[in-house]
Parts: sequence; structure tokens; C-alpha cells
Amino acid sequence: MEINLILNAGISAVLSAMLALTGYSGKTASNSGGTSEAASAETTESAADTEKNNMTSLEVIRAMGNGINLGNTLEAYNHQAYINGSSATSGEIVWGQPRTTQEMIQGMKAAGFDTIRIPIAWTNGMYFESGDYTIDSALMDRVDEVVTWALDADMYVIINDHWDGGWWGMFGSAEQETRDKAMEMYKAMWTQIGGHFADRSYKLIFESANEELGDRLNDKEITGSLGVLSENECYETTNEINSEFVKLIRSLGGRNADRFLLIAGYNTDITKTCDDRFQMPEDTADSKLLLSVHYYTPWDYCGTDGVNQWGSPQDYDEQNGLFEKLSKFSKQGYGVVIGEYAVMLKNGGIKQDTDKFYDNLLDNCDLYEYCPVLWDCSNFYKRITNTLSDEKLAELFSSRAVANEAGKSTEEIKAAAKEKIESTRKAAEEDALADVEIAPSDDAAVAWIMYQSADYTKSYSIGDTYDPTNKTKGIKDKNVIITGAGTYTVSLDFTECGEAKGVAFSALGISNGEDLFPGYTISIDKILINNSPYQLNGKEFTTSDDKHCTRVNLYNAWVNDLTKEARTPDGDFTDCSAQIMDISDKTSVSNISITFTVHEP
Repeated sequence: MEINLILNAGISAVLSAMLALTGYSGKTASNSGGTSEAASAETTESAADTEKNNMTSLEVIRAMGNGINLGNTLEAYNHQAYINGSSATSGEIVWGQPRTTQEMIQGMKAAGFDTIRIPIAWTNGMYFESGDYTIDSALMDRVDEVVTWALDADMYVIINDHWDGGWWGMFGSAEQETRDKAMEMYKAMWTQIGGHFADRSYKLIFESANEELGDRLNDKEITGSLGVLSENECYETTNEINSEFVKLIRSLGGRNADRFLLIAGYNTDITKTCDDRFQMPEDTADSKLLLSVHYYTPWDYCGTDGVNQWGSPQDYDEQNGLFEKLSKFSKQGYGVVIGEYAVMLKNGGIKQDTDKFYDNLLDNCDLYEYCPVLWDCSNFYKRITNTLSDEKLAELFSSRAVANEAGKSTEEIKAAAKEKIESTRKAAEEDALADVEIAPSDDAAVAWIMYQSADYTKSYSIGDTYDPTNKTKGIKDKNVIITGAGTYTVSLDFTECGEAKGVAFSALGISNGEDLFPGYTISIDKILINNSPYQLNGKEFTTSDDKHCTRVNLYNAWVNDLTKEARTPDGDFTDCSAQIMDISDKTSVSNISITFTVHEP
């Protein structure tokens, strides 16, 4: 469903009045490296601007509310076209997005977004190969124009250098000269950007990089060969770049002396950024540094069309756990920005359970006081028509707008978020257990089929802990309680969730088998795939990884040799393998059943 945004014609009048009060002329810069006429006209700070300047990084995070990215627009890479004579601004539409208008920005604000992140490829207007790092004034002016519209809409604005053709890989070059050029280029770029916007509102935030600080410092797009930095050296270089960024911006005068700066984490990955090797830079300004990470976890759901379900207890645990882990930085006094998050489909639609994913993510941001910034390329906010693509999401974002949360204290917001996170997780578990016939128990040995399809879209209780709730929604299981030696049958049916494609991993497991039936062995009598007998590729063996769960590997590509715990009913290990069920990824599996016999020692 598309929802028309009601953009009140009075908005323009209100904005004009605001500009008049601040003395802002709306003119853009004509020369990169200097300040714009608009910025120069800001001779006095409004009361509101003074207040924001006095905010700490934790306080400004609350004021930033929800954010949205102007994705695939000013960061669309078109450098070669510029070198060949095209305009520095010609790249804005080459990745399929329309040219940005003021109406779009106003529409995003009206939809409940109080922050906008504007990714930028600055080399679209720079002939850096020649050693000239001057940013074309046309590109600077265009960025200035879009930034101005966003500030006029009373939004916080984040600008960065975003991928930009992978020039960052110069930092990982084996040649010191190339590394030196990379730092020279980086500093030249930010000297011009910081100088140009030096006197602009404190609502304008500079971000040191996108996802490039980390492993991608070894990218080969520009240098032609992979970089040579070890992971430790990537951490060291990341810290150095961030440190130079802060020192440089602080030296450029105007409001840069205490402007909020957004520091890119390592790979912008939560776990890697929480590693002690990543260090926030020192700063001469007091409490003006923010941290940026991105969230696309799990990637198979967020970034591919393969997995189309989210909302299991394990899904909630993963998200809740990572956001709690990230609070390491807010406890140290740094505001945290989730600079990108999204659930994406190739066709641009809204994937099933997106509302669940976003709702819980926003609850976590409320609880830990993070600013979430949606990655959007007209998936949710349709820029051509200035409409919203989904009613549920529209309400979700609108309800979290700063204006709509006015009157609530921070503690009230956090307490409500905590309660909701806990109740949502509990509801997910209750829902998952509703159709479970045999629940996990320390007092029972339960046999089941662990299964992961070749395309990773279908999964059932992977690991040595029996968990029938950890599954792709729609899988029907028939598990069995083991009472001793005897013959048993277990099965999985994928009909309701769509056929599984081949196998990436599978095993027959017996929970608590090593505890309740120590030394017992298992022989496979028959495997049926799609109700037809399947010819095994070798002989099975019994083992245990954790000394609790008894296991027979059916297809485990990571096990090439017999384990020291391996055992068979007859003591013969001839032709034993951990890959006896090698189902091609082109095979569609509607159902699988395994009949097996448990033998006494």
C-alpha cells in the first residue's frame, strides 16, 4: 500500500520564517575550500543552536531521533565519467535514483525522520590520479544545496566519504608512497569539506568514513592488487585515520572546534568494533564524538532474497545481544549512531517480517539510546512520488519521531522499550513452542534431524542442543524420545515453507545421548528423500562434539577424518565418512525421513 504524504504548503512559509530569523540567505558556495555565503551570513547563533552546541554526544543522540539515508544518490560512483568530461554532479542519478529535490527532504521529515545521512562520493569531482585533490566547485555546491534543504527542514545532517570507488585500498598498499598519497588525499578532501561548511549549523555532522575503515583498507579496486595489512595493522590504520580526521576538523575553525563528529567503527561491524583493538580517538572538544556502526544481521535475511522469515526466539536473542554489546560505547559517554540498517529485496519491495525486525531494532535503540538511520533507496520512501510504501512501517517511524515522543522522559522511553523487548521475546518463544510435540528436557534423550539447506534458506535445530523452536517457520518435524536400544524413525517436512535446496549440513542427533546412554552406537537403516530411498555414499559413525549429544554426521563438509571419539556397532571403520548424504544443491527436498537403530555398547 502506498500512503500519500500530506506536505502542508505552510511548511515552506514556516521554513522561510526560520531562515529569516537566522539570517540565512540560501546561497551556495562557488569555490570549494572556502565557506559559503550562506554559512558566512550566520553571524549569530540562535538560542536553539547554542543549546545544541552545549549538548553532550549522548544528549544529541536523543535529539536526532530516527534517521534515513539518501541512499544510492550522491555516493553513486561516476568518477571516470568526470575524468572524461562529464559534470561533477552527473553521477547523482546513475544508480537509479531521481535527482534530489527539496520536496523529497521535506517529505522525509514529515514521515517522522529527524536525521538524514547523505552519503557522498567526492572523487566524482576530483582528478586525484593526477595528484590534484581539488573538489570541483559544482559538486561542492550541489552537496551544499541538499545539506541546506535538510537543515532548513530542521533535520540533523550527516555527510561522509562513502566507498568512492574503493580508493581507500591505497592505505593497504605495499608501497609506502601510495599509503602516503592516501592520507594526503584524505586530509585534502576533509580540509575542503570542513572549511566549506565551517560555519554551518551544529546540526551538520561529519562522518569519518563509511564501511571502509577495517578489512576494506586492503581493497584492490584502485591499486589493482589486494593490500598487505594484517588485521592488527588494519585496526591500527583505522585508529590512525579516525584520529587524523578529528585533529584536522578541529583545526579548521568556525563551528568545527566543537562540531559533533561521527567516527566510523571497524568495518562498521558491531562485534569487530567492540574489539579492544578499536579505539575512539582523542578529542580537544568535550563529549562531541559519536560512533557509527551498521546493522544487517543476519545478512541472509537482511541482504538477500534467500531467507524471508525473521522473528524466532534466536533471531530476537541475536539482535538484542548485539545491541547490548554495543552499549560498551554509550557507557563510556559516546553517542551511538546505527548509520545503516535495512531489510532489502532485489525488487525493492517490503519483505515479510520487516516490521518485526524494525520494531525490535527501534526498541533497542530506545533502550540503549542509539540513533537508527534507515538505509533507503526508494524502497520505503518513494522519492519520485513522495509516498510511503508500507502503512505499518509508516506508523512505526512516525510514532518514533522526536515531536511525537515529546512529553516523555528518557527514563520513561527506556523503561517502556525494555518491557516491550522482554515481552516480545517471550511471545516469540511461546509462539515457537506452540506446535512443538516434544520439548527439550535434561531428563530425556530426543532424536532429531539437524538440517541446513545448501542455499541456507531452510534450517532446523542446527547444533548439539536440541531446540525445536530454532527452525524456519513452516517446517514440520517428527522427533522421537529414545528409551534404549531399538529402531526409531525421525523426519522433516518442508512442504509448508517451500522445498529445501540440497544440503549444506545435516546430522542425526540424540540430545543427552552421551549422558543417558553412554557408549551406545547408531546405524542408519534407511533414508528417504521425497519418499524415495536414498543411496548413502559411505558408512556412518557415531561420535559426540560436546560429550552430551550423540551424533551421526550425515553431511558435514568440515569433517574430513574420523574423530577420536568415533565408534561403530561392529568396530569396523572401513568406508566411514561424515559426508554420507551428499545431496546436490539442485535437488529439491520436500521431505526427509531417517530410520535408524540404537545399539547397546
